[in-house]
Amino acid sequence: MADPAPTEAPANLEQHGANESVQTSLEEVWYLKEISFKPDPDGPPRRYKIITQNYNGPCSFIAICNILILREQIQILPFERTTVSYDYLSRLVAEYLLTACPDVDISAALSIMPATRKGMDLNPLFTGSTLFRPGGSGGELKLFEQAGIRLVHGWLVDPSSPEHEVLSRTEDYDSSVNLLVEADHITKGHLVVSEVPAPSQEGPSRRDSEYTLTPEEQRKVEDALMIRSFIENSPSQLTYYGLFNLASSLEPGALVALFRNSHLSVLYKSPGEDGALYTLATDQVFLHESSVVWERLEDIDGGWSTFVDSDFVRSSPAGGDYAGHTAESALAALEQQTGALTLADRADEALARQLQAEEDERSREMYARRTREQEEKERAEREREHAARQRAIDAAVRPKKKSDCVIM
Repeated sequence: MADPAPTEAPANLEQHGANESVQTSLEEVWYLKEISFKPDPDGPPRRYKIITQNYNGPCSFIAICNILILREQIQILPFERTTVSYDYLSRLVAEYLLTACPDVDISAALSIMPATRKGMDLNPLFTGSTLFRPGGSGGELKLFEQAGIRLVHGWLVDPSSPEHEVLSRTEDYDSSVNLLVEADHITKGHLVVSEVPAPSQEGPSRRDSEYTLTPEEQRKVEDALMIRSFIENSPSQLTYYGLFNLASSLEPGALVALFRNSHLSVLYKSPGEDGALYTLATDQVFLHESSVVWERLEDIDGGWSTFVDSDFVRSSPAGGDYAGHTAESALAALEQQTGALTLADRADEALARQLQAEEDERSREMYARRTREQEEKERAEREREHAARQRAIDAAVRPKKKSDCVIM
């Protein structure tokens, strides 16, 4: 009897592994974008190559590198290069740490760097914009400390709010969530679906009869309801109190790492009377948009945020993979990128472009929505001003009647 034909499963598994390897390689090579920036507000602008983020790239590590680049503490060479890898950047950062901290043990900071590719375990305190509790081995905070980068957040509770008393006791996010979990267990799962009523003076309700709470458990449930309210009302991990705190506490020209939406970005406070807050626009969708460099941080959910250029003037990006190119230069750029690729490489490139096209479309929709909202806000403001001006004119020219006189 002939041996059975070998199955194709091993080949499929091998191909699947190869695809995962290609995807990982694509995710760990990032495009560079040229921008101008003034490290000294009184000096001339200089040209820098910042790192853009693709797919779900490592926002933490990219933010750290971009701050060091804009501070001129690391430099990507040669300047003409268009992409950079994690391996190249990690060596640059490691060399900088060794030079900047010659007499300090930087092993914790170095050991955490590979983990930054998948995210960082950061635990903010709701009572201070620079307060974080270490997570895991604490290497995350050591990395920022030894790189000389200030880590901030705006997820702060207003001292005048009813939640402040509770959150000043739990202090940080992890402890607050642990209390939520404990209270949900005490209430047999009712906490996450609806509020647990306080005991009535007329006797227990039907729901109260399902479980009996001790005074200590009742206090925990009440605290958990306050915590839940705060977290649900600040889904972007930023509050107006926190935003105002950042605007007032950061010095002009400051470059810091902002924790928001479980994401890290470069936050900059512009010098001069404006003193506005801006986050560096590192999404790869804006790679060829020279007019999109910063995003103004104006509210907690991004509804009124606007994109600006290197001079902090409002921008109007065209969008698309080759925005900023002419038809001829776009074609030349495409031919240059694909001319040396093998058939397998081109298939991988096609997959990468498909994924990026989906991300581009989401970004264009986001920008279009923000633009419409900003235009509607400006139009409403003009209409109010026009109506007020018209009422003033009407009042000035309207002839007085006897009823207008005041009898003394």
